[in-house]
Amino acid sequence: MKRQSKKDKSAKWPRATSMSGFRMMWLYVMFDLPTVTKKERKSAARFRKDLLDLGFQMAQYSVYMRFCDGKVTAETYIGKIEQALPNQGRVHILTVTDKQIENARIFIGTRQERSPKNPDQLVLL
Repeated sequence: MKRQSKKDKSAKWPRATSMSGFRMMWLYVMFDLPTVTKKERKSAARFRKDLLDLGFQMAQYSVYMRFCDGKVTAETYIGKIEQALPNQGRVHILTVTDKQIENARIFIGTRQERSPKNPDQLVLL
């Protein structure tokens, strides 16, 4: 029987580092949408609803965030956001690694709050 080399074994089992804080990321969507007319308000509300339907949570009034398990997942969500973009306004999408988020400082009034925690996940090997 032929022995497997170390290279063959590593290809069979994913490395634990594949779920590192440098690969996992947070997707932030920040926007400034016009809300002067009824049509603009309806469009802005629909965009916010679309973000919530995609699993985003509101960080601030026009800043929404979502955890992604990697760049491929983040790109998938960016594509879905592009399909939901309103006709007017400005939308910024930012990806931040989980390791970078660990250093975030969030204040509510004068009280400091913890950085967002990535959702609990079951990893099957």
